Amino acid sequence: MASMLLPGKPYPLGAKWDGTGVNFALYSENATGVELCLFNEAGGQGECLKLRETTAFVWHGYIPGIQPGQLYGYRVHGPWEPERGQRFNPAKLLVDPYAQAICGQVDWKQPIFPYQFGGEDADLVRDDRDSAAGVPKCVVVNPYFDWEQDRPLRIPLVDSIIYETHVRGFSIRNPDVPEPLRGTYAGMASPASLRHLKKLGVTAVELMPVHHYVHDSQLVEKGLSNYWGYNTLGYLAPEGRYCSTGDGGNQVAEFKAMVKSLHREGIEVILDVVYNHTAEGNHLGPMLSMRGIDNTNYYRLMADNPRFYMDYTGTGNSLNVRNPQVLKLIMDSLRYWVIEMHVDGFRFDLAATLARELHDVDRLSGFFDIIHQDPTLADVKLIAEPWDVGEGGYQVGNFPVLWAEWNGKYRDTVRRYWKGDDGQLSDLGYRLTGSSDLYKHDGRRPYASINFVTAHDGFTLRDLVSYNDKHNEANGENNQDGANDNNSWNMGAEGPTDDPEIKHARERQMRNLLATLLFAQGVPMISGGDEIGRTQRGNNNAYCQDNEISWYDWTPNADKESLLEFTSRLIKMRKNHPNLRRRKFFQDRAIHHSTTFDIAWYGTDGKELDQGAWNSGWMRSLGMMLNGQTLCIEDELGSPVVDDSFLLLLNAYHEPVTFQLPPAPEGGRWKGIINTNEVANPFKSQPVRKRVKVEGRSLVLLCERKPKPEPAL
Repeated sequence: MASMLLPGKPYPLGAKWDGTGVNFALYSENATGVELCLFNEAGGQGECLKLRETTAFVWHGYIPGIQPGQLYGYRVHGPWEPERGQRFNPAKLLVDPYAQAICGQVDWKQPIFPYQFGGEDADLVRDDRDSAAGVPKCVVVNPYFDWEQDRPLRIPLVDSIIYETHVRGFSIRNPDVPEPLRGTYAGMASPASLRHLKKLGVTAVELMPVHHYVHDSQLVEKGLSNYWGYNTLGYLAPEGRYCSTGDGGNQVAEFKAMVKSLHREGIEVILDVVYNHTAEGNHLGPMLSMRGIDNTNYYRLMADNPRFYMDYTGTGNSLNVRNPQVLKLIMDSLRYWVIEMHVDGFRFDLAATLARELHDVDRLSGFFDIIHQDPTLADVKLIAEPWDVGEGGYQVGNFPVLWAEWNGKYRDTVRRYWKGDDGQLSDLGYRLTGSSDLYKHDGRRPYASINFVTAHDGFTLRDLVSYNDKHNEANGENNQDGANDNNSWNMGAEGPTDDPEIKHARERQMRNLLATLLFAQGVPMISGGDEIGRTQRGNNNAYCQDNEISWYDWTPNADKESLLEFTSRLIKMRKNHPNLRRRKFFQDRAIHHSTTFDIAWYGTDGKELDQGAWNSGWMRSLGMMLNGQTLCIEDELGSPVVDDSFLLLLNAYHEPVTFQLPPAPEGGRWKGIINTNEVANPFKSQPVRKRVKVEGRSLVLLCERKPKPEPAL
């Protein structure tokens, strides 16, 4: 029986179930006709209904009686004029950009390309074979979910400790997670996973892409996959492969249940989002969604030859964020994930691409304007990866107020310093104090800097101290992919070793890097698995390795337990001491008397560093004093906040150095509380007098306890 098609409404876009039927709405400015195609549970095509109503370029209709779980897609009619950027082809089934769930995978063996293969100008000849069998289907979802009073945690960014992880890789090998839940949203929210995250002490998980994505054809042909997921097809649809019960629509509820469980444990959820490009690639790519819906509006095309795409991402295309409809899609997606899915923030992949108005990166672009005026996004965390591959794309320090940034300069400087490179001292001073050279002069605070030593892209922490060179042979690109300049050092042997001295040096070096990360001003981000010494066997570009190269190994051993305990205690210390996570930049103000400052820098002789010392290439040791009496903030009752004072002694020399200790700010005694050279017992408390010996390539932290308040009379 034919479905009844009513006029419906142009808003909201997408497929919306209201309890009695579904309203369908699709934007296409240049289309001449739109067909809504319905499919049965097996993916077989049923009816195709012409949407007769068009309002402000939105094609819409309402079908009574349709229930959640209904599969659908679109066929869009219009001109086939590739030289002018118009690539309409109604033979190709298209995914709704506003689909809230997507079922099935791309089948590269089906005719999903809109053109006929062969010849230099192949993309100009239209292919009229039906692609429905090879294209994923959209799913009508049930929006109702019992959140049980779940509310945003709103943890201040300055108090955050971020844990970057992958939904599948995190739990797929964890024997304490029930097998059906491993590698899923439910696995991330399982008791075993929550126990680990709570023990570690992080305040947020930053999930690598969970928008529904596509595995690239060249990877599929090699038996690999796009494990990282930076190849988005649907911006409102959670990836169905991460759902323990399949991709028929339940992925939405399972994702929400994960968020609710994490929130109950005081852990926020930040999404790594890819609004800079889509899975459709360049002019020779497949037709899956926006290319066939309205190519000239959705994508940046070459102005002088719109047959081709602008590519600031290295993936073949860039979204046209100058177009109001594309901006609307991005904003609707962001609002959906905040309002309906309760996420707490976003990390924007290759964010410089979104800031390009014409060609140059523009801090006042329409994208930033619309983000800043939106009340829904006012309280969420906005984190930029501040670069892309286009000209002028490296924009660390140049994003506007309200934004935090992945600080690639922090990563590089800290790696070089602990490797022992010359001339790192001056830059290290900026990185340890929140990178005021990057963020102080445009209204931002230290927490604009997202500090990291490792991330998903590059070596893991253990590999950083175990390999001089990348080992990406498993990627099938003859080890040509991935960064060559890693600032890594194998400490004496390439890869695994049984040499006890090298093993001790590596354990110490990992602790140096973790302590430097967690004791620096700014917001620390830990790459998932570093806390248990995860290795990728030297692969620094494991984007296509959905296997044991990328998956976390939860097999217990003493080294893992020791490193986890060390990391969790560092995090606890950071949480307990506002002096280690200041809200304001240091001012070097004199207080009480002229020799006491909020921060001071010392050489091994106990004297403050002069300009010559900062600029010397040979110096690799320094002390940083943080005065706990100079936080210049008040608590919620208006009382001044004070804290312990700290003296951080760093030695990147290969030999020990002895520091003459400067006086403690309050006239008390320094007490040793961390020594990374004592790998087995780094937190052993040690009273010190006038001098402290810091072993080669190690770190010592001293503390002066804050004065006890005088008893009231």
